[in-house]
Amino acid sequence: MLILAKILLGPLLLLQGRRLRKTALRLPEASGPRSGVEIPASYVSASAATAPLRVLVVGDSSAAGVGVEHQEQALAQPLARQLAARSGRPVAWQLVAQSGVNSLEALDLLTRHEIGPATVLVVALGVNDVTSQMSARRYVANLRRLSERLMAQAGVEHIVFSGLPPMHLLPLAPQPLRWYLGRCARKLDGALRAWIGRDPALRYCSLQWTLPHDMALDRFHPGPGQYAQWAVMCAEIVETGFLRHQPVTESV
Repeated sequence: MLILAKILLGPLLLLQGRRLRKTALRLPEASGPRSGVEIPASYVSASAATAPLRVLVVGDSSAAGVGVEHQEQALAQPLARQLAARSGRPVAWQLVAQSGVNSLEALDLLTRHEIGPATVLVVALGVNDVTSQMSARRYVANLRRLSERLMAQAGVEHIVFSGLPPMHLLPLAPQPLRWYLGRCARKLDGALRAWIGRDPALRYCSLQWTLPHDMALDRFHPGPGQYAQWAVMCAEIVETGFLRHQPVTESV
């Protein structure tokens, strides 16, 4: 059905897409550090032998915090703070993200950064795969390559993939472009969930709860409330899926 829609609506979709790129409000990535250590309030010097949990966040503009002013309001740092509070141990975090990258371009992005060791990886990629018309098969293949690379390079053991947001509700896009993007997003999201379900080291964080009235000023990226909820959900997935089975005195 998507192929037929693309054939029949192709010229209109192309026109609407070009107009959208020209008129869309361009917001900057969130300012602030892209790495750090979050210390839980309960942490004392006697716990110095406790190894920090190391978290790496990789993604596109949403991972980079477009839509909020500072990384303290975005995804990576609040996620680290949530995990520190839940685990009672320090959390060392690193963010590698850039506006506009899709799953293939994210692989190149990794080569241009020094990646520190990480036990947990959180990935936020997919919206630009929709807009660049990446197939579901290639999307999953790129995420698999990214996962395997970071497992080998950084020692990643557990991965949380954020799903696609409900692009059929995207207020910035006119119809029928909004409908078409929504159908493409659901196809990629379904392929992602199917792949994740076959690997116990992978987890899925749904973004289908996001609502248009909570979005940023550009009506495209998450607003502060959505980022906060996203960080909480990822922290819950990491805690319940991984931390309860991981020793806290491993070597640093």
